[in-house]
Amino acid sequence: MALRVDLTFDCVRAAELAEFWKVALGYVDEPPPAPFTTRAEWAASFGEPAEDEGDGAWLHDPDGVGPRLVFLEVPEPKVAKNRLHIDVRVGKDGEPWPRIQAKVEQLRAIGGRVRAVFDGHHVVMTDPEGNEFCVAA
Repeated sequence: MALRVDLTFDCVRAAELAEFWKVALGYVDEPPPAPFTTRAEWAASFGEPAEDEGDGAWLHDPDGVGPRLVFLEVPEPKVAKNRLHIDVRVGKDGEPWPRIQAKVEQLRAIGGRVRAVFDGHHVVMTDPEGNEFCVAA
């Protein structure tokens, strides 16, 4: 039996970063687990939160294919390059470079930054909190 994988981002502003990744990947907000009706109700079921616990956001692929993404607010800043990064794949049908460029422009408009362009192949970017990822075919 294969196991599922979630990707968890430590971040400064969970809700804002989740909004970026919803656009990047076409993901949607994940509802709280049953029987809870809100995430706050679910979180309260664990008892008193620690003083430094921040907010969180949970996303999932509406087609059920990609991993769940979790965004948890932490007090410390990002200080180094990611050891794992996401590749946003736009598909290889036809000529992919124009689709790569269009996705890059869409993500730049909502706070993504271009780090490097490998013309015709892929673009290295960062999300609004500096997490590295690539846009490729």
